Amino acid sequence: MATSRNDNLLYVLHTLIEECPAYRSLKIPEDMIGQQKIMRTLLNIRPPRPISREFLAAQDAELQLQLAEKGVITVSQTEPCGCDERVRLWQGDITRLQVDAIVNAANDALLGCFVPLHKCIDNAIHSAAGIELRLECNRLMQRQGYAEPTGKAKITKGYNLPARYVIHTVGPIVSSGVPSQKQEKQLSDCYRSCLETATVHAVESMAFCCISTGEYGFPQQRAAEIAVATVLDYLNTTKYTTIKTIVFDVFSRNDYTIYRELLQ
Repeated sequence: MATSRNDNLLYVLHTLIEECPAYRSLKIPEDMIGQQKIMRTLLNIRPPRPISREFLAAQDAELQLQLAEKGVITVSQTEPCGCDERVRLWQGDITRLQVDAIVNAANDALLGCFVPLHKCIDNAIHSAAGIELRLECNRLMQRQGYAEPTGKAKITKGYNLPARYVIHTVGPIVSSGVPSQKQEKQLSDCYRSCLETATVHAVESMAFCCISTGEYGFPQQRAAEIAVATVLDYLNTTKYTTIKTIVFDVFSRNDYTIYRELLQ
């Protein structure tokens, strides 16, 4: 087994390349940043098939080092909000948050994003968690036997994330730029389904991403209004929930401004 980080990372890369004859001519960069990009690319496109324990140990060791380099963010480092003491705001990479559960804006296959180095949150979460996450999602979907419905939620382990769980939900796709009443309800259902799933699994702290915005086209302002209204309604009207802290995680400055105003 590899004894240095460089050897360990190379072992991961060579294993992934050897799995598929089409990649065997791929040149591995000499620098670590380049090697990490190739690792992520190959993990992104890898189908959910079995892999050795030795590989998983090597992959996990590398991903844990990458996490340490990014830095873990605790709930106390996020911003408290005036609307409710249980609600907080943070702008940054959701894969750094140390909470019981983070929410993933998934597609209906629930297997993660297969586009190499894509900037969607689905890709970021699966890349940071490792291929164990795709394998678990595949087991869930094989048992289910059909695409994940919009507005529902499923929970998996977090693997190499600082979060213990990932809650996956499929938001509505708004192609016209203006969401219908049905799509607005579906988005609200996403948040409520995640909250209900979190409570069932005794989650005390969780972080929401901006579900359905970006690639799925839901307008940022309206999506944030629905998100905040649904979460506050759940916290204030549900008779029993284990949830003590909700973090709204945003990535863009525009989303931060929108949420900051709504959460005053």
